[in-house]
Amino acid sequence: MKSKAQFRLRIYRDDIIAIGPGKIAVLEAVAETGSISAAARLLGMSYRRAWMLIDEMNQTLASPAVNTAAGGSRGGGTALTPVGEEIVKHYRAIENAARLAASADIRALTRLLAP
Repeated sequence: MKSKAQFRLRIYRDDIIAIGPGKIAVLEAVAETGSISAAARLLGMSYRRAWMLIDEMNQTLASPAVNTAAGGSRGGGTALTPVGEEIVKHYRAIENAARLAASADIRALTRLLAP
């Protein structure tokens, strides 16, 4: 069996998770697909759930993380704003720094697991 350590950072604004693992996953999927519906499909969630995560995040930020353009003859689209790109970059940097800082303790704990 293979073991895995996973960090789950959440940043709250009052009682709302402003930034967390689900919202980061949606941001990354939107950046990859250019669409909320395609991002939702990629993540195996409903469009409504993906939209709610984006909307909740945008409401907690000083500037939105995602811009949307309605469909029409040219088609719609969704893209990360510079704020959204920064959020993903910093979130992943924090995860990496935490993983590196805790690596010795993680190894010590995983040695205690049954084979």
